[in-house]
Amino acid sequence: SPPDLAQLCADEGGFDAATLSENGTMLFFRGEEVWESSPRGSRPHARPLVTSWPELGGPIEAALRLHRQQHPQEHQSLYLFQAWLRGEQVWAYAGGQLRPGFPRRVGDEFPGVPGGLDAAVECHPEECGGETVLFFKGDTVYSFDLALRVTKPRMWPGLGPCGAALRWLERYYCLRGTQFQRFDPLTGEVPPGYPRDLRDYFIPCPGRGHGQGNASWGGASDRCSEMPFQALLSDDTGRIYAFRGGLSFRLDSWRDGHHAWPLGQTWPGLEGEVDAAFAWDGRTYLIQGSQVSVFLSEQGHRRVLGYPLALQEELGVPSADAAFTCPGSAHLYLITGDRVRLVDLKQTPRHAGEPVPLPHDHVDGAMCTDNGVFLFRGPNYHQYPSVAQLLGAQQPAPPQSITTHFFHCPQ
Repeated sequence: SPPDLAQLCADEGGFDAATLSENGTMLFFRGEEVWESSPRGSRPHARPLVTSWPELGGPIEAALRLHRQQHPQEHQSLYLFQAWLRGEQVWAYAGGQLRPGFPRRVGDEFPGVPGGLDAAVECHPEECGGETVLFFKGDTVYSFDLALRVTKPRMWPGLGPCGAALRWLERYYCLRGTQFQRFDPLTGEVPPGYPRDLRDYFIPCPGRGHGQGNASWGGASDRCSEMPFQALLSDDTGRIYAFRGGLSFRLDSWRDGHHAWPLGQTWPGLEGEVDAAFAWDGRTYLIQGSQVSVFLSEQGHRRVLGYPLALQEELGVPSADAAFTCPGSAHLYLITGDRVRLVDLKQTPRHAGEPVPLPHDHVDGAMCTDNGVFLFRGPNYHQYPSVAQLLGAQQPAPPQSITTHFFHCPQ
């Protein structure tokens, strides 16, 4: 246990601010120092604020990383807030450099937002319905609409004051001392089981950690274990998920870490293992045995009323080992054994076409993206440039490592 980690684990003081950096590492600010911790497993270490942000000249009170792909000047900018020495100001950095025109008054950059903030966190459109920043001051939350430039105050008594706030893997956290709570960014509601201790989740303290109680997951929660994945999914929003042993992994946000979540935490009400998965028309279809559940992809995942339904009734087949749709297409490909069948999702009722042979005797999962079709089997995947080339192949494409390519594990 390095001295700085021992200090971090023993201290009860909490943090002044927290956010993700431009490269996906977690930044925890306290006094004149910033602690950097990678969710991918490296130990946190402290450095003086002046090392990275020499213009600040002192501690900060709030921080956030702005994610706006349609606004390149602001995209991946890091905002740091101060309310001392020079007044109530915000500093914006991009690529490690102070952006032109900063620092600015907080009220000039975010009209209607007061100075002297306790915390700040960006809320992405898929969770808040629009580009929003949540600012915390005392018991009041100020919701700032980035497009309309309008601020609306809210009262969330169930959440309480936040000393720092953080968004990680589509979840929102309020930090206070060494405790934290997860909250709904639209309502402020806190799910059961909170508060929890930061040192069991966000800081790898020796002898602690929520993984201590999840031994029953075994190698399923280890992204580098090379255990087979039962299903993979690329949805309409660009999110990629992998399913294994009652857990789901988020693949596209790998810079923020690959963390295994129990199925029900991402897909409310779902339990057990997923056999196949695909997305179409803003909906995600998760197949379990002879049933299928459908979830809305936007603003989190909400199960559509009336589901689960029998797979035979929904798609015209009794079961499936794997399934995939390609971007912009209503053609669903269902794989069972060494055969694939086509379903036109726009038809009513839906029915599966005649089985067509594959160059594989079986697969565990399948997925289609702009980069082609991926078939997963054991620890490897096989990539085909298009559906036509998959169906026309006489031999399997060369095997490649799932853990190396999709999970960035060492070879």
